[in-house]
Formats: sequence, structure tokens, C-alpha cells
Amino acid sequence: MKLIDKINEKLGGLVAALSRYPVTVIFLVAAAVVNTMAIEQDADYTRYLLTCLVGAFLGFTLQAVWERFFDKTSYRLAAMGLGLLLTLGYFLIVRQDTSTSMETWIRTSVALFALLMAYIWVPAIKSEISFNQSFMATFKAFFNALLFSGVLFAGITLIITAIDLLLFRVSENAYLHTLNIVGILFAPIYFLSLIPIYPGVSDKNRSPEQLEYNREKLARSCQCPRFLEVLISYIIIPLLTVYTVILVIYIARNITGDFWTDNRLEPMLVGFAIAVILIYILASNLENIIAKWYRKIFPKILVPIVIFQIVASALRIQDTGITHGRYYVIIFGVFAAISGILMCFMPVRKNGIIAALLIGFSVFSIIPPVDAFTISRSNQVGRLTETLVGNSMIQDDTVFPNASISEADKKIISDSVNYLAMMEYTSEISFLGKDFDLYQDFYDTFGFYRYEEGPHRYESIYLNLNPQSPIDISGYQTFVVENFYMQDDKMDPTICSFESNGKSYTLVREKTGRIGELVLTETDGQELMRINMQEVFDHFDTSQGGSYQVSKDYMNADEAMFTVENDKAKISMIAIFLAIEKSEVETTYNADFYVLVQIK
Repeated sequence: MKLIDKINEKLGGLVAALSRYPVTVIFLVAAAVVNTMAIEQDADYTRYLLTCLVGAFLGFTLQAVWERFFDKTSYRLAAMGLGLLLTLGYFLIVRQDTSTSMETWIRTSVALFALLMAYIWVPAIKSEISFNQSFMATFKAFFNALLFSGVLFAGITLIITAIDLLLFRVSENAYLHTLNIVGILFAPIYFLSLIPIYPGVSDKNRSPEQLEYNREKLARSCQCPRFLEVLISYIIIPLLTVYTVILVIYIARNITGDFWTDNRLEPMLVGFAIAVILIYILASNLENIIAKWYRKIFPKILVPIVIFQIVASALRIQDTGITHGRYYVIIFGVFAAISGILMCFMPVRKNGIIAALLIGFSVFSIIPPVDAFTISRSNQVGRLTETLVGNSMIQDDTVFPNASISEADKKIISDSVNYLAMMEYTSEISFLGKDFDLYQDFYDTFGFYRYEEGPHRYESIYLNLNPQSPIDISGYQTFVVENFYMQDDKMDPTICSFESNGKSYTLVREKTGRIGELVLTETDGQELMRINMQEVFDHFDTSQGGSYQVSKDYMNADEAMFTVENDKAKISMIAIFLAIEKSEVETTYNADFYVLVQIK
């Protein structure tokens, strides 16, 4: 009976969620339909999907506002109308773009995050419940929905697989459709069904029995499970303490050196700040000694660490300029520092102020002209223009190629153009033109090949032959493709055998030295030519002394050619693709070559 009652309760919660969040449900159904069309037609409906998601988030956030502050049905209808109007406004903005850019994705994601935080925060505004309780209820609902949805998807997937293997063929799209229905439709609705009805003005419209039921569900939802309490207090907090000690030791040892330039540390510090704030909120309702100790000590540790992170990120701007990523790192650091200071002095019941701050910073970061994208675009265009002007490479909105500028300026130009192209801003820059293509036009525009930052700041080289580039094969007797992969020990050492003027010759690769050699011999064993492959790769290693990657996109055949000649033979090697990948551990060499052989 208990099982049946539990099932009825869950089903009743789903039905209640449909009536509680009608606008959200409508948009979720629309999103599922749009995604179904995208799966079947293999088309891009991203802007429609994002619009539906924005409408769904607006729907449940405005519903929370109505429940907390209003009781009249007319106000609820007005809130629904406002949500529809804002969703329409969003669609009119994104439909102007021919494609969904990274900027649109990030802006939308930040806006959705702000709406979700508002949904959690609104019930706690001047309420008998705290933000900590609301956050706990949402936290539990999220992971419950994630677990149920995961099990449901896995179960349906197994059923589809069984039908496909045992009964009849099932379309491969069936798995995507299952994920679509479970992920976009079931999971969000089930999540919302687990959110309790918080105390608010709308309680005036409810019967005493409903109010009593809501209070009981609220108490269950806001209570921290024993499992989670043990996990936070006796596992997560001790682990975070050890991690903090490691960070503090590293910062103390490198405060006058690598700390300010170590790119690996920045995401670690941001992750640390997120973890500290998240655990602080989750531990706010716990009364054991470890949770109390954490709330007392960690905010004081958080503040100086994030201040160091803000300063380090600001210093790196001098080298990289402002990007949207760097903007968000700094603005999050400011938020974390303010939050840490507040946590040091205010009671845990006031944690809603932290949520309000987070919402404010999120909205600030996407509203022009102070948003991440307007500022980063302006900074990168200014950086690029200043460098071009300083090297006399631009006049009357025309760029004049110049390969003789300094390596530092080449890197600035490459970094800025790479970023502007990634964000799809190049069409808005007059001196680049609307049709500028990063891969095909960079060399012709600036006179040198673009640089790309490597993950370890070690120089790596990637070269590609333009497939449309003609190759002059006159005078050569043999044309063959050689695949050279340094770590492939199973490759056949013989590349080819051929005849010329009645004699037989063999071209082989020998595993001598670190990389190997290419050897041309007659059948009697007489060696005609030996090419050290290290010299071949060194010929293409154009970044000696640099701390960046170099990409040569669409080289012509002359640029891609390396020739060795003696009185017996001539061999030309044309790089189709070549990669010299350098890291802190080793350098690896891989390439595909056209090999042209001439016997004299």
C-alpha cells in the first residue's frame, strides 16, 4: 500500500506541476517538438529551441513571483503575458542572426542561470523561510529528477535495444527521441513537481487542508537528508580543507613568481571559490561542529584568495587583452570577494543577499554597453588596430601585409583575429571585410601565418597543404605518399619499390636516431641518398624561441616542399599535413608527405 501511495503521490505531483506552471509546460512541449523536428530533418532549429527554453524559465520564475507577492488571478495572467512578451522579444533578437553564435549561447545561458537563481531566491524575500531552505529544496529536487530521469532513459534504451536485437529493426533516431522526451519534457516537469509551494500572498486562495499539506511538504523538502549531512560534513569539507591547504602553500611559495602568470591556476581558484560558496549555503542549516567551523573559517580564507585571483587575472589582460572569458573570471572574482566579506559578518539566514548579488552580476554581464561581449569586442578590435597602426600596416581601411614585424606583434594580431573570428565579429570590422575567412585569408591579409596559443605555452606547428595547389612533377620518375607517424612502430619500413632506366630502386624508412631517416637504395644495396627526418621537420619548425602554436593553413606546394639533391638523385618531400606537437614532456612528429624521386 505504501508503494501505491508513493506512486499516486508522484503522479499527483506531476499533474499539479502541469496546472501550477502551464506556460513552462507549453514551452517545454514546444521545445520537445522542435528538437524532434531537428532530429528527423537534421536541421538547425537552435534559435527556436533557445526561445522555448527562455519562455519555460520565464514561466516558472514569474509563477514564483506571483505566488510570493500576489493572490489575484488577473495578476497571474498578467505575469504569464509578461513572460510571453519577453519571450517574443528574445526571439525577435535572435532571429536576426543567420546562425546561433557563441555570444548568443553564452548570453542566453547566463540569462537562464539568472532566472533560475531568481526562482530560488524569490520565495525567500521577506519570508519565514530562508534562502538556504529554498536552495536545499531545489538542490534535492534537481538530483532527484536527475536520478529518476537517468534511470528512466536507461530503461527505455534497454527496451529499444532488446526490440532492435530480438524483434525488428528500430531507427537509430529512437535513442535521440527518447533522450529528447526524457531530458526536455519529463525531467524539468518532474523537477518542478518536487518544488514545494512556499508561503506567500497567494496562500489566501488555498484551503486550510491545502495549507497544511503545503507546510508538511515544505518541511520535508527543506530538510537536509542525513546522507547529505554526512557527505558534506565528513567528506566534502575535509577534502576541501586539504585542497585549500595545497592552494595556500602554492600561493605562498610562488607569490613573487609563477603565481601571477600560471594559467593553470586560474580555473582552480575559480573552482575553489564556487565550491566554498556552494558548500557554505548547503551547510548553513547544519548544526554539527564541522559545519559551524566551516562557516566560521572558510569565508575568511576565501576573500584573500579571490583577491589574489582578481589581481592575477587583471595582470594577464596586459598580455591577452580582454576576452569574455577573462571578463567573467574577474567579475566572478569580485562577486566571490564581496560574498566572502558578507559571509564573515552576516548571519546565515541573510544568504539571500548572495543570491541577489549573483543575479545582479549576471544581468550586468549581458546588458550593453558594460556586458562581456561589447567590452571584449571593443578591446580586441582596439588592440588589433593599435598594433596595425604601430607597424604602418593599415591605411584608409586597407591592411598592407608585413612579415617583418616583431614576433610579439605577430602574436597580438593573431590572438586578436583568432578571438574575433571565433566570436564571429570579423564581418563588422571594416578593414577585414565581410567575407574575411580566418583560414584562407589570414596570410594574404597580414603577410604571416597565424599563431594559436598552446595548452602548455610550448610552440607547436600545424601545417596543411592547399589541396588546390598545383604540383610540378616534371623530371621526377616516381611519386608516392609517405605516412610518417613517430609513435607507430608497426609501420612497414618499405615505402615503395620502383624501376627507372632498367634498374630497380627501393625507398625505405629506417628507425635510426630519435625520429628516423628516409633512405633511397638500389637493389644491390648501394645507397643513393639518406635524408634525416629531423632536418625535414626542423625545416618546418618556424616558431623557434616562441611560446605559441603556428598554423599554416592552405600552404602552396612551394611552401610545403623540402628538397634534398646530390649527384645521384633528387628527392622532394611536400607536406600534405604536418604536426610538431611540443609539451613539457616531449615533442612528437607526425606528417603525411608526397615524395617525388628523380634518379640522375
